[in-house]
Amino acid sequence: MTSAADITRLGEPRLFWGVTGGCIDSMVANRTAGGKRRKRDDYTPGGKNNRRPDRAVIVYSNLIRRYFKNTKPIVLGGIETSLRRIAHYDFWSDKIRKSILFDAKADYLLYGMAERSVVQLADALKNSRDPRTVNGLCYAAKEIPENCIKLPSFQEAAADKNAFTEMFHLFYRNTDPLTAERLAQKQDSRYLIQNPPAVYLSGEELDAVYNLNFERELHPYYGKPEDVKALETIRFSIAAHRGCYGECNFCAIAVHEGRTVRWRSHDSILAEAKQIAVHAKFKGTIHDVGGPTANMYGFECDKKLKKGVCAKKRCVYPQMCSLLPINHNRQISLLQKLRKIKGVRKVVVASGIRHDMILADEKNGEKYLREVVRHHVSGQMKIAPEHTEGHVLEKMGKPGADILLQFRELFFRLTKEAGKDQFLTYYIIAAHPGCMFADMTALKTFALKNLKLVPRQVQIFTPTPSTYSSVMYWTERDPFTGEPCFVEKTFRGREEQKKALATGKFGKEKGSPAKHRKQGSHRNRRRN
Repeated sequence: MTSAADITRLGEPRLFWGVTGGCIDSMVANRTAGGKRRKRDDYTPGGKNNRRPDRAVIVYSNLIRRYFKNTKPIVLGGIETSLRRIAHYDFWSDKIRKSILFDAKADYLLYGMAERSVVQLADALKNSRDPRTVNGLCYAAKEIPENCIKLPSFQEAAADKNAFTEMFHLFYRNTDPLTAERLAQKQDSRYLIQNPPAVYLSGEELDAVYNLNFERELHPYYGKPEDVKALETIRFSIAAHRGCYGECNFCAIAVHEGRTVRWRSHDSILAEAKQIAVHAKFKGTIHDVGGPTANMYGFECDKKLKKGVCAKKRCVYPQMCSLLPINHNRQISLLQKLRKIKGVRKVVVASGIRHDMILADEKNGEKYLREVVRHHVSGQMKIAPEHTEGHVLEKMGKPGADILLQFRELFFRLTKEAGKDQFLTYYIIAAHPGCMFADMTALKTFALKNLKLVPRQVQIFTPTPSTYSSVMYWTERDPFTGEPCFVEKTFRGREEQKKALATGKFGKEKGSPAKHRKQGSHRNRRRN
């Protein structure tokens, strides 16, 4: 989408231009961790990666400015926009960039999931009111409004890595709707103003959103639905909840969706499943019921719900908070109800499962895993230990390898009891800040000895905006301690870390098929 025909066919909007780069960040979709252009894109008709431009939000916004003069306001939204709303480190240019609002020459920016914000913005524009009071919105201003926290400027953050770290701390601490304040950051002669986040949708409001009559099809302009591979799983998957309190340092979900989990009711989810069951193209399998983390459905910290997230404490790392009432019972009940729906042959829990939370739930954790193992695993269960070496896991914000081994033992015991032929898929990140080549060889040794295989799902760490791991990558320091942090930045070194697991004999786990199977699919590609 780079020509006059691409944009002018849309016509002039009534209220505003809504610009998004799609459901995946365009740079992550288009570029590998080594910077090379990807040949395939499962979200593009035909699979050839030739439709989505790099920095799509900026390209689309510039097209509007070029072909529509004195037009309606341009409003940016989506994941690519949300994570680039303040000055940020850009891996692909290896520098600090301004807010995407300035680079795209847009009028407003909506961040987060934004359903509430976009309705309020539309209402303000429709009734000729000033939209700059809408929560979840960013805009440019010549002066700083009252009651703002002033971040280090773009110029300061770009020139001083300590200032960049300070900026990110202030930004991250102001991402919760109950505690956040308005932020201001000078970018050249103007200020970026970020209003506090919009209040999250309640469970009832989430039900209302997902109860809408979605098409579950590709727009006819783009060709045949069967030409888009990702639709195979997306069309018949169910989003049960939003948000994640895992706060892994390399993941941007906490910044985009929030650190408070919100969930839909059983009735809403079951109603969607019944609609899926009578769909003409449905073949009996619901490919996923979950969210950012599958087993965070149905419980939250009462203190967080009333007062917001803790400023100096995380819910599940370095250990489980005693105030988080981990209980898988509500999800167990949901899965049991889904299995009884006429026409549904299989319901798969394909979203990543937080294995440490299963172990932490002394009352229902094992019961939940038994339910999943018996009925909701499609040959393999996906978990994300990411590494095995303690100092690397600390930089990631992930639990230790002892937790992984405890879970593995429980999984295969329950698998054996069920008489199933199933195995575990382990996601691993190479070249994360703090990780050396020796750590990857140690991981391989650990895996062969304890997991009886070498993990195949290995990705090279890609620094994406609005994550603490990207702060580490840019500054080469631990942002929480200030201590120096080793970062492998050479292309060769990063590739060698991944290749450390790509050679050698592959073993098999007890209870798994004798012949090694290819692990994973396109739907498991993560944002980072």
